Formats: sequence, C-alpha cells, structure tokens
Amino acid sequence: MMRMRFTLPLGVGAKRPSRRLLFPVSMAFLAGLALLVAGCVSGRQLATSAYPVTARTNVLDNYHGTMINDPYRWLEDDNAPATAAWVGEQNQVTFAYLERIPYRERLRERLTALWNFERYGIPWKEGGRYFFFKNDGLQNQSVLYTLASLDAEPQVLLDPNSLAADGTIALTSTAVSPDGKHLAYGTSASGSDWQEWHVRSVESGEDLADHLRWVKFSSASWTRDGQGFFYSRYDEPEPGAALTGVNYFQKLCFHRVGTPQSEDRLVYHRPDQKEWGFGGEVTDDGRYLIISVWQGTDPRNRVFFQDLQQAGAPVVELLDDFDAAYNFIDNDGPVFWFHTDLDAPRGRVIAIDTRQPERSNWRELIAEAPETIEGVNVLNHQFVIEYLQDARSQVRLFALDGTPAGEIGLPGIGAAGGFGGKRGETETFFSFTSFSRPSTVYRHHMASGQTTLFRAPTLAFNPEDYVTEQVFYESPDGTRVPMFITHRRGLKIDGRVPTLLYGYGGFNISLTPRFSVANLVWMEMGGVYAQPNLRGGGEYGEEWHQAGTKARKQNVFDDFIAAAEWLIANGYTQPEKLAIAGGSNGGLLVGACMTQRPDLFGVCLPAVGVMDMLRFHKFTIGWAWTSDYGSPDNAEEFPALLAYSPYHNLRRGVEYPATLITTADHDDRVVPAHSFKFAARLQEYHRGRNPVLIRIETKAGHGAGKPTAKQIEEAADKLAFTAWNLREKVRVP
Repeated sequence: MMRMRFTLPLGVGAKRPSRRLLFPVSMAFLAGLALLVAGCVSGRQLATSAYPVTARTNVLDNYHGTMINDPYRWLEDDNAPATAAWVGEQNQVTFAYLERIPYRERLRERLTALWNFERYGIPWKEGGRYFFFKNDGLQNQSVLYTLASLDAEPQVLLDPNSLAADGTIALTSTAVSPDGKHLAYGTSASGSDWQEWHVRSVESGEDLADHLRWVKFSSASWTRDGQGFFYSRYDEPEPGAALTGVNYFQKLCFHRVGTPQSEDRLVYHRPDQKEWGFGGEVTDDGRYLIISVWQGTDPRNRVFFQDLQQAGAPVVELLDDFDAAYNFIDNDGPVFWFHTDLDAPRGRVIAIDTRQPERSNWRELIAEAPETIEGVNVLNHQFVIEYLQDARSQVRLFALDGTPAGEIGLPGIGAAGGFGGKRGETETFFSFTSFSRPSTVYRHHMASGQTTLFRAPTLAFNPEDYVTEQVFYESPDGTRVPMFITHRRGLKIDGRVPTLLYGYGGFNISLTPRFSVANLVWMEMGGVYAQPNLRGGGEYGEEWHQAGTKARKQNVFDDFIAAAEWLIANGYTQPEKLAIAGGSNGGLLVGACMTQRPDLFGVCLPAVGVMDMLRFHKFTIGWAWTSDYGSPDNAEEFPALLAYSPYHNLRRGVEYPATLITTADHDDRVVPAHSFKFAARLQEYHRGRNPVLIRIETKAGHGAGKPTAKQIEEAADKLAFTAWNLREKVRVP
C-alpha cells in the first residue's frame, strides 16, 4: 500500500491546482473575439469614496511590551449581523466593478466550454474490484465508479452531485473494506473541514444507518475482517463555534459497522497533549494498527502501534522522540519499513525490527539521494519510490534489500502520482500531467515493465503549441531557486508581456508542473505563466523547507520578489504588466510581497490568505501552523511575525497595486476574518485609484471540494480583473 503520513497542509487549493482540458480554439474565433484591453481609465479606477465605510473600534493589545492597534477586530465574529452586512456591502461594490469589465462574460463562457471534458482519477483495487473517480465535464463534483474488471462496464457507486442541488456537498475521503463489500465515505458541506461519515453497500449502492459526525483531518482504515474502521474525531464544538472554535484534543476511535457513533470505542487519546492528532492505519496483513501522531503542520511525527491479533494489546510507543518525519511504508511481519528524513533531509528508507527497536539495530535500506523522495510504496516485492528532481517527477525501483532495480519511464517532464497497491500485486496505476497536458492515467505492469494508456482526455488543442522552460535565478542571499515559465510557442518576449507569477513557499509542500484551464486561457490570451519553487516548500527536502520557516520566513518573500525582478531584468515583463497570485499560505505570500514592494506589481490576487500573523493561532486549526510561522505568544518569535504580517504592514498613504482579495464564508481552515480585516485596512490606507476589492464567496470554504460552477465563476473574475488592470494589449477570447 502507499503510505503517506497524515499532515495538515495549510493550502490545499494551492498545492493541487485543477487539471483541465480545452475545446478547439480556431484562430478565426480568437481573432473575432480578441479585445485590446485599452478601455477608458475611469472604467478601471475607483475613488476612495466608492468603498463601504468600515467601522473602527478601539482595540489595543500588548505583545511583549509592544502595543498593537486592531480596529477591525469586530470582523472576526462571523455570526454577527454587522459582519454579514459588511460582507454584503463589499460584495456589492466588487461585483458592480467586475460587471463593468466588457469581456468578463466572454471569459466565463470560454472557461465553461473548456472545462467541459472527461476527467479521470487514478484507479485503486480492493476485494477484487476496481474503483475510480470520473467527471463528465461540468459536473460540480466527480463521481465514484466501480468495476468488476477492467473490461466491465463502470457502475456508479456514489454521485455527490445528488447530495446537494448546487454541488456544495463534496466527497472528501473514501475507504473500501478489504473484501470490497463496503465503502466508508466522508462528506463536507459548503467547503468546511468538518466531515460526516457514512457507510454504503458496494453491491446494492445503498447507505447503511451508520452516521459519524465531528470528524476532521481524518481518513478511515478498515480492519481486515471488514467489521469496522478506525477514524479520528473531535468533541462537538460549542454552539456557534463550529467554523471558528479552536480544534484541540483529537481522539482516535473505532467504529463497528451497524452500531451508533455513541458506541464507538476510544482507541487512543492524550488528555495531557491537546495539540496531538492521530492517524490510524491497518497494515495490509491486518495484524497491526499504525498510529501516526502529528502535532500541527510540523513534518516531524511520532509513531505508535498496536497488535490487533492480541485482545487488549497495549499501544506501543515505537518512535516518540519527535525528531524527524517517519512515514510508514509496509511491514514484513514485525519488521516495519519507514521513509524518513532522519539524518537525510531529502529522505531515505530504513527498517526497524519492533522486537529490537533500539536505534543501534535500525537498518538503512535505501540511502539519501541528490533528489527528494516524495512517496514510497511496495509492489511486486519491490520498493517503488517517487523522486523530485528540480520539482520534476522521477520513479525508481529497488529490491527489498535496497538494490537498484531500474526505473518506471514517464511520458516527459511533468508531475506523476499514484503507484498504489499491495506488496504482491504486479499491477499499478499512475497519472501524469504538465503545464500544457491535462492529467492522463496509465496502467503499469511491474513484472513486464510495460506501461499502457488507461484513460486520457481527448485533446482538442495541441500541447505542442505551448512551451515550458525551467530557469534558475539567485535570491538576495545567493540561494539558487528554480522557476518554470510557460507560454504559447512563438510568443514575442519584448519586455512588456502580461505575466502571472504564482507561488506558495511553505509547509513542506512542493509545487510541480500541473495543468490548469485558467492558466491555459491566460496563455491563450497572450500571457506568460511563471511558477518558482520557493524556500519553505518541499522540493529539495527538509533543509529547503526549514529555510523558509519562522525567523527565516522572509527568505520566501525574498525568493518571490527576486523571481519578479528576474522576469523584468530578463525582458519578459514590466512591473505594471506583472500580476502575482497565491492561495492560503500563498495568500500570505502575496500579502507580504505587496506590502513590502507595492512598486513591483500591477495586480495582486491574494486568496484565502493568512493576513493577521498575530492572531492566526486563535482560530480552528491555526495553532498548528506555529511550526512553520512561530508563535506571536513567544517573545523571541513575535518580532519576525510583526515584521511581515500583511495586515499590520499596510501603510497609510501608499498607492497599492490593483488588488482582488478572495475568500469564502465557510472557510474554517483560514477563517475569512483574515481577508476581511486586511481588506478593510487596505481600503482605509490605500491612496490612489487602483481598485482594492474583496470577493467573498458564499457556501464555499478553503478550496477543496468547491463546485465546478463556482470554480469557473471565480476563475473568470480573476482573469477579467487581472487583464483589465494590467492596462495592456491582452488578447481575450
């Protein structure tokens, strides 16, 4: 099985951009609909009086002797009528502005047409059956299908679109019992992180009576006999606090099918450790429960286990030093295999005999390589290891004793994922994508080494019409940073090309080549898309990640600013033609960079960003991010946070770039108060006629599970706002 340690990535949307396909684009169509973005200046600009007046209150906080004013604290109350009224007023101004952009509707229509294609997920196998996701094109949520064999007709097992007419109930996680008879599945409503779990009969397609609530940051793992599964939950929150209350004291539980949740057995919890969370996985042989203990978003973890074949067996604290990341791969009886970064920042594979668990007895099977390990599985009695080489995928094979055994060839330069299955299986599936190629699914036979096409979208555009290059540039401290640059083949690079620079830089998350309809439309319009691999990410292992954390977080912003300056110095664009974008931690990135260098950008698109670095830890799971950010409660870490906090570093009287902030009312990962407060202060301090607006989506959350219709509408608004405010000859289909 593919074993990946459960973590709490801050930005789901940022890490996994959507993979889409385009319909045919004729040159006549483009020529007929092309517009030069050169409308009247008054249509783009907004006077200060155009914004709603946001009430200010006198709130002062003492941080280690430093007094900080927080006049928009009242916007943190998501249940207050005044906050709801403010949201309505802001949306009214924002959408009135967007509606004036002459080609906004054309962009929405174009995106809708291009989004309408079949998309396939990576199949997996349980109990002799195959399971996979598919979206027919414009379905708000992808549908889960099952197959008795690869030659059989797919049967719908679960269609999330039937759960809500507007597509706002999403399928968040699935687990099929080892005999293939039952499906446990989690759903979330309106983009919330809260999940409700149900159990469905695979044979009949009907749900059983099982209903689990107050589940968050959890998957499910069945016992080998299929009688029940392990999952993690929190206590029910206080009334009115479900979307903002702090999440502490997670519990690992066991649910037996056919019984009420009130009878679920508490397997493990730690009342003395409020920040600990638990992910339970049953080994493929059914003997052990592996408990990965996480603490916030720190990649380090603890690993405990329980022998399921012994009634009343204790939980054994196997790895309790919290000194590294330990990702369980598989076991050979009592010998456990782990992918770890202990003494190997880019990863290695070790074996621990649980009968002799002392470190002196640990064995290294596969040593650290120059490339970074992204994932490890065991198939055909071989290790299958996914590596990143300069943010591009490679897949290598090793015998169980660590001897190299070749590679799995990939279709080109891009990102691969999948390679799931069990140790004795010879069949696996994987996907491959790049900036100009939608995700394609392949089937690989381990014994023969043969790779065949399983499912591919029918491309009505030519990927060869687009080119991608990878460049390397220097950050101010001399660090060498890679960046992908993609655009239409033959585009004239004349120093004035509208350019979209996207970044993330945090939480050990790697940005790899991914296909996006919105990005392709941007390039179709004549723009350049650039994606640097900033420090704070995982592209070069744990050292690269740590170089962008806590007191070193400024490195991330320096890397991003240096990418912008490189694009300008190397003749791609100009500041007034340059847009920057990012979501979640990437929203923080955009907010910090636009406050530090407002002169460098023409348009800023911070999405669901962490904007108040002094109060992020007071809501939902925000406390978990202190491993990357540090804590404002720590007198030594407070100055660095204050120095870049976007909300606190806006300056009165500065002309900021045209800005469209985006958030959602049900975001309980990065609560929308971050964006609300940032928007209020930005509108107060900004001097100039560039629009500084906030778009607040309703019945949506941090990004995961967002209905297709809402994705299209938001993408159209962002593209329209960007093109309109770059004030250049941008071709709009």
